[in-house]
Amino acid sequence: MRKYKWEILAGFVPVLLLFLLTRGINILPIVFAILMAGGIFYVLRSRGQLAAAGGARESKGKAPAVLSFDDIGGQERPKQELIEALDFLVRHEEIAKFGIRPLKGILLTGPPGTGKTLLAKAAAHYTDSIYVAASGSEFVEMYVGVGAGRIRDLFKEARKKASKAGKASAVIFIDEIDVIGGKRDGGQHREYDQTLNQLLTEMDGIHTNESPRILLIAATNRKEMLDSALLRPGRFDRHIGVDLPDKKGRLHILNIHGRNKPLAKDASLERVAEESFGFSGAQLESVMNEAAIYALREAKPLIGQQHLSMAIDKVMMGEKTDREATNEERERVAIHELGHAIAAEMVRPGSVSQVALSPRGQALGYVRHNPQQDRYLYTQDFLEAQIMIALGGAAAEEMFYGGRSTGSRGDFDQAMSIVRTMVESGLTELGIIDASMMTPDGWAKVTSSILDGLMDRTKRMLAEQRDLFMHSLGILITEETLHGDRFRDMMTSSGIQSA
Repeated sequence: MRKYKWEILAGFVPVLLLFLLTRGINILPIVFAILMAGGIFYVLRSRGQLAAAGGARESKGKAPAVLSFDDIGGQERPKQELIEALDFLVRHEEIAKFGIRPLKGILLTGPPGTGKTLLAKAAAHYTDSIYVAASGSEFVEMYVGVGAGRIRDLFKEARKKASKAGKASAVIFIDEIDVIGGKRDGGQHREYDQTLNQLLTEMDGIHTNESPRILLIAATNRKEMLDSALLRPGRFDRHIGVDLPDKKGRLHILNIHGRNKPLAKDASLERVAEESFGFSGAQLESVMNEAAIYALREAKPLIGQQHLSMAIDKVMMGEKTDREATNEERERVAIHELGHAIAAEMVRPGSVSQVALSPRGQALGYVRHNPQQDRYLYTQDFLEAQIMIALGGAAAEEMFYGGRSTGSRGDFDQAMSIVRTMVESGLTELGIIDASMMTPDGWAKVTSSILDGLMDRTKRMLAEQRDLFMHSLGILITEETLHGDRFRDMMTSSGIQSA
């Protein structure tokens, strides 16, 4: 409604004046007053006083926080690459002596939640630029030409804001650029193609000697979907990968988000960093936030290690549910999870962090693993051990109940995914092959061969630990949680040796 207030006013005033005239009222003083008010409004607006007043009203609230590269953790390499690229914009006079062309575009690629948007905001602060942001989905319209028009307006808005603020440059950030920058199929009448063509035209129109200078930063987690014309030098000159943080990066992120939180002496963020392998920066921020919520819920003055542990479980598995399982189901779930835990400790000692018998998310129970170190390269033995851990729950159910349950569905999906990785990496008896040439029957045959063999190995390994199953079963059902250190002590007292 506020968007069209002037149009509504322009239509209402003449109708009002006509009504007053028909009632015999002299409207000349009213018309004169309206003209005077309009003249005063025009003069004030032309001098920028209204804009300044509007800005003052907006600034009455809390000023927007300035984001710098120091506030972004876990992405040291991407930050250094980005700063190097931005120096071409900041030190333009110096680099002009070497004939270096400033960059027009920077593409940030990586999984969701890794901080691509934060890096773009920090880039605007680093270069003292106006920051204008948009999402690729904002340019998608069913009407041809609308998306292209919005692209033009975006660049015009950036130049206008920079000039008005007295800035020498502007940073335009487009998130989800794969929505409008996808590969073209040869047709020239699709709305997406026209939007992409307009974006390419605008990027070609960015000149290094213009003022204000424009830098386009885009983000995507599907780089392979982008059109080659968008990726070539002269448009997106730098492609910077923003990956999931390693252990050191995760600890840095946790420390940043823990600055304003009261942590107890037993709260070890380094332990959280170890147990959160594969977490993105957004997930780690959520862990710290959820831990604070748990402490508040329990009316505790400090955030303890137990709160951090529960927060990891919540982010990984979901919130605890109120589902009531029967005694038979609880016992079966306990056997299933102990199968995972014992198999994990047998093939990878020290990897179990916790065994829990509490419904969380879609699971009735779970085992949280504690990787000893971050891994990015996997051998055949490691992957086979991972499959055995996944099959441990179903193997334990067969040992004690003579059959499986639907609780193994997710485990089998994980195992088959690992088999696919092994086939595509040439780690099976098939050797090096093109996985795209595999038929459904071929996939079924190789999957069955590998999983059946590893299931037999898992059953033989767990069959020797029946006493440990029975000893730990009662404790898990009674206490609902069995921590990794206590579980390993029980294994040691039983004289169990790892594989």
